Amino acid sequence: MQKLVLLILSLIVLTNCQKPYPEIDQYRPEIRINQIGYYPNGIKKIVLADSVYFSTFSVIDINEMKSVFDGNLSEFSKWELSGEKFKVGNFSDFKTAGEYVIYVEGLGYSYPFKINHNVFNNVLLGSVKGLYYQRASIPLEEKYAGKWHRPEGHPDDHIRFHPSTGKDSTLLVSSPGGWYDAGDYNKYVINAAFPLGQYFQLWEQYPEVITDNQLAIPESGNKVSDFLDELKYELDWLLTMQDQDGGLFHKLTTKNFEDMIMPHKAVNQRYIVGKGTAATLNFAAAMAQAHRIYKKIDATYAQKLLTASESAWNWAIKNPNIIFQNPKDVHTGEYGDTNFDDEFIWASAELFLSTGKNEYLDRFNKYPTDLTFKSGESWTTYMKFLGVYSLLNHKQKTPDTIVTTLTKKLVASADDLTENVRNGAYFQPISDFTWGSNSDILNAAMLIAQAYRQEAKPEYLKAVQQMADYIFGKNAVGYSFLTGFGEQTPMNIHHRQSASDGIEEPVPGLLSGGASIQKIDTSNGVVYPNNVAPMKSWVDQEGSYVTNEICLNWNAPLTYVLGFLEQESN
Repeated sequence: MQKLVLLILSLIVLTNCQKPYPEIDQYRPEIRINQIGYYPNGIKKIVLADSVYFSTFSVIDINEMKSVFDGNLSEFSKWELSGEKFKVGNFSDFKTAGEYVIYVEGLGYSYPFKINHNVFNNVLLGSVKGLYYQRASIPLEEKYAGKWHRPEGHPDDHIRFHPSTGKDSTLLVSSPGGWYDAGDYNKYVINAAFPLGQYFQLWEQYPEVITDNQLAIPESGNKVSDFLDELKYELDWLLTMQDQDGGLFHKLTTKNFEDMIMPHKAVNQRYIVGKGTAATLNFAAAMAQAHRIYKKIDATYAQKLLTASESAWNWAIKNPNIIFQNPKDVHTGEYGDTNFDDEFIWASAELFLSTGKNEYLDRFNKYPTDLTFKSGESWTTYMKFLGVYSLLNHKQKTPDTIVTTLTKKLVASADDLTENVRNGAYFQPISDFTWGSNSDILNAAMLIAQAYRQEAKPEYLKAVQQMADYIFGKNAVGYSFLTGFGEQTPMNIHHRQSASDGIEEPVPGLLSGGASIQKIDTSNGVVYPNNVAPMKSWVDQEGSYVTNEICLNWNAPLTYVLGFLEQESN
């Protein structure tokens, strides 16, 4: 009996005594993890890159410096896209909230991360607050912008028409407000309406995902969601870009990109440039969608949006193939497109849902809706997906035959992407890493999320969670790509304010474009590593507009994915 008691006591002591872990004095970037964190019930994986000699890992509670989970690493394999030999660790069975690091004996510690419900809530808010820092035509006050406060830039009240508009170029017109599109100070109709459509998807599917007083913006406290207040700032500018005949001017821009200077110092003459079918249809779609959202807040304003939408549609019907190209003396972003089927699909779907008029549904039915996802198309073809998402969001308004057909196609596309996530490098679905690859991954995640809303397959949710992991550090360069969120984040984004404001940290909440094999910015002083695999072709250098610029249509799907996960993963 005495021997039995001693044995039990010995087992208790052994169970409660853990080997001491070394002090955390540095983090090992070879241990690739989501630097923000994981949901308690979510999938949780790590990737150990180019460290094939290790076989186990531990999850360490930072506060107590003790192991709470021990696991085995997989056999090593190789990803051609990242050029790495790797092993994978899975700790999905561990679900206790807290703050942790991964420890690999003989190597060291990962960056810290959290496990918690609503683990992405602050990042979600940050990704939207990033839009506030992009506002033109107002000063960013310190009480809202913190240390990134600045004077007003670009009042845009003395704009000239470029001859490409067919208007009198001696006239001075006003087109204030809106967001700067990217790292430059120009404003583009296509890349205002397209991101708005993605943001509106989030609100229509998960209303009140962001409430009043959450973003600390000038409109906070007005009893309207800060999210909708921020989106309205862009909507109001878009309305100024509509011609009297209903068509949309393409962009508001200088003739050449400004230097890397602060907004209030960038004072070259700005022009309204061109007109085209793509900008007009994108506008029509976004305004029709916005009508449904804002009519609950301000019926008069909502009617104004719908009237503008139908006017734009009518212009596009009369002018179905007006292709925009940069005039010879204008050298800023073109956002060119030559096929407008996708834009007609999106606009007709949104207008049908907002008006109930069959003429719009008849037009939608004229176009084949191939829902195969392709990388690198973004603002040229992703619009058709937005139209499909909206029709499936409003099944009660959409004919059953259309719902059945679109659901079948959407699920088939999501199944293909999910299979790619299962087998793809760093558990993401794309293999073509070109300009804006992070947005490709997030647009694909948005597609899978829509399929999950139709058929709640667990593998869909796991796929979206792992694609978020990629964005926040479980990737081939070990960076969390959203400025200000994560332990290792971009510090030298291609963004004029961040480059010239004298503050070490860039403006927070802006998504870097991600790896790209194009490397067309080397004349800009950018130096890429030699002979790296596609997923490693990214540099944290200010001049790298190909890999390290920010853009509205990259933040938009990120915000959607974060909002989706916050609603569906808890």
